[in-house]
Amino acid sequence: MKVGILGGGLTGLILGYLLKQKNIEFEILEKSDECGGLCKTIQERGFTFDIGGGHIIFSRDEEILNFMLNLLGNNKIRNRRNTKILYKNYFVKYPFENGLSDLPIEENFECLNEFIKTLNKKFDKPKNFKEWIYQTFGKGIAEKYMVPYNEKIWNYKTEDMATFWIEGRVPKPPPEDIIKSSLGMKTEGYTHQLYFYYPKYGGIQSLIKSIEKKVDNIIKTFEIKSIKKEKNKWIVSNNKEEREFDKIISTIPIFDLVKALNDVPENVVNSVKDLKYNSLINVMIGLDTDKLNNFHWLYLPDKNILAHRLIFPKNDSPYMTPEGKSSLTAEITYSEGDLISKMKDKDIIDNIIENLDEKKLINKQDVCYKKIARLKYAYIVYDLNYENNVKIIYDFFKEVGIGLCGRFSEFKYLNMDACIKSAINYIKNNFGG
Repeated sequence: MKVGILGGGLTGLILGYLLKQKNIEFEILEKSDECGGLCKTIQERGFTFDIGGGHIIFSRDEEILNFMLNLLGNNKIRNRRNTKILYKNYFVKYPFENGLSDLPIEENFECLNEFIKTLNKKFDKPKNFKEWIYQTFGKGIAEKYMVPYNEKIWNYKTEDMATFWIEGRVPKPPPEDIIKSSLGMKTEGYTHQLYFYYPKYGGIQSLIKSIEKKVDNIIKTFEIKSIKKEKNKWIVSNNKEEREFDKIISTIPIFDLVKALNDVPENVVNSVKDLKYNSLINVMIGLDTDKLNNFHWLYLPDKNILAHRLIFPKNDSPYMTPEGKSSLTAEITYSEGDLISKMKDKDIIDNIIENLDEKKLINKQDVCYKKIARLKYAYIVYDLNYENNVKIIYDFFKEVGIGLCGRFSEFKYLNMDACIKSAINYIKNNFGG
């Protein structure tokens, strides 16, 4: 058997790695001249930036975590999360509900009081994400942070988002933690990522390169243009050459996969068109100052600031900048066709620098490096039609026999560890344990 793996991002490489261990012949077809997908890194003038934004290595699954750490070998650093939310002019501990005592006393009281009201109230099952937020956190936390931040990062109204995905991604805090938080007693939320790892050198792509060294048969600059089945063989073409496989597993965006296939039923095409996602702009800034702060990342719910989050690479690893310099990445969510998507790169960079200077997060005179990266596919949006759409899509690909694996192929918001887990489960279920 020969297997074709479409896409050489993290998921595609892991699939290849696992197939190689089983002595199953395969080829990975990657459209770029390097592997990595969302996990790519650039290194220029001594600065190292992950162009896909803030990546950290963590997992609730110890087996998956150890798998990633073993790939890195000695090239890793363990960090204890220090993350804040910039609310007005206050640095509030993240998650917001664990930092209530950082707020002015009146706002602290409002958040606590409104949360307590939720404990004594019986609610109907929430119909959407917004209702879930209000029912879970109360009006204070909802309106000060949870709704504005989520609508900024998802670039979507919370009342138009589903709720099925929330468990595990937005943990429900214990009431005693919120009360302690309000009183100034130390609590921690999202404890599964309280401690995380990051490569010492080379940014997140060093993880990709570690896997790539263990995988053969990667064909780069092969952009998939057509996929067809002839005599029980899959023929994959880039309009210049054809590759033949007994089975194919796709890790490329579902939109690109459907575009390459012939005779896709209209209901499947329509379901794919109806899927919602966001794109991402990352503004990477180098600064002529030794230290900005000791934060790993900073959330920005303020709608007057373009970015929704800042990443501070040097605090993940001190080797991410030249000596005496520091850096940050500003992440901006957008959708094709909106106002941000139409802004020129220079205007976006200038806007970010001005925003951060006004908030005294940087001194714009210190900027010595600036670059921008745009990623078409970044975040999956779980809208109210999501479950119906993906069922139609999954049923079709199961019937034709094409495997779907990875974030934008399965169309699930999978972190790195979940992508690896998805690949492991796929191989186990389709090629034996």
